[in-house]
Amino acid sequence: MSNPARFALVGGGWRAEFHVRMAKAAPQSLEVVAVYARSDEAAERMARWDVPVVRSLDALMASAPDFVVASVSWPAMPGVVAELVERGANVLAETPPAPDAEGLRTLWATVGSTDRVQVAEQYMLMPGHAARLEIIRAGAIGRANSVEIASTHMYHATSIMRSYLDVGMEGTTVSARSFTAPLADPLSFGGWEDDVEPRPRETTIATVDFGDGRMGLYNFVDNQWWNPLLARRLVIRGERGEIVDDTVTRLTDEGVVISPVSYRRTGIDMNLEGNDVVSASFEGRIVYQNPWVGSRLSEDDIAVASFLRDTGAWARDEAPGPYSLADACQDHMLGLAIGQSARTGADVRVEKEPWA
Repeated sequence: MSNPARFALVGGGWRAEFHVRMAKAAPQSLEVVAVYARSDEAAERMARWDVPVVRSLDALMASAPDFVVASVSWPAMPGVVAELVERGANVLAETPPAPDAEGLRTLWATVGSTDRVQVAEQYMLMPGHAARLEIIRAGAIGRANSVEIASTHMYHATSIMRSYLDVGMEGTTVSARSFTAPLADPLSFGGWEDDVEPRPRETTIATVDFGDGRMGLYNFVDNQWWNPLLARRLVIRGERGEIVDDTVTRLTDEGVVISPVSYRRTGIDMNLEGNDVVSASFEGRIVYQNPWVGSRLSEDDIAVASFLRDTGAWARDEAPGPYSLADACQDHMLGLAIGQSARTGADVRVEKEPWA
């Protein structure tokens, strides 16, 4: 890309650093034009990345970004997003865009009609999810009716469910329960633990009934993102078969066929092309191609970089937005319902909200 997506950042925490890393890895496609650091500590940390650090929103807007990433705390997010929109910025908010249901409704009432806000939900741009979604859209298993996910939590999980099931914002019923049992948990965001004795960890199981026979099964354990003892599992069941992780079983005119989703990865053994996920294929067809080959990005980083690229295209009116504020509000409402149902032991109904 000869004309990189130009973005600015509000915030100087570890989430902001994710975006800066992507720009440093792919400077032809992504450019950080300013970082508004609201504390001396944040300013010092972001300056280490050799990016322009400013100390006011006026200076941030003067950098003329295509869009501004709001990378601040949950409580601060709605106010920052509203102020940026008021100043005429296109905004990419971190997830979630507001901490609770009333915050979501208030934010939507404030900025929803402007169509200036996207939200950073990158999971469906990861190679595996993108490949599986292409297989489903090609009709391999017929209409998808259920998604079982044991991988990530709350609004991330509901976003994945709704993407695979192609459901909108209809009324939804959530039923959740939680269970506590000992589990070794040797790795967290802070690094490897010295004490690996099993400790109580909570598992939350939920059914998410989207109606019309479509449902999600949610299974999340505390710290599942980091704990290397916990595998990720994904099952997508359709009318004519199912996808279990990277294996597709389906009914064809010739009978039942079992086919893998295969990934081409470089840098293995004596391959000297670099360390990349290059592509994914299914039954002789490429269903995913990594747009960042040569950058050596991890799969999650590939998704983040792709989301920044797509947000830039949206901000320039070159493409639809990758994940709207309406979608983000809906998925967080469903995530909040999972938490509420697990706490109370009662079903929670999510009716149509203003963003629907």
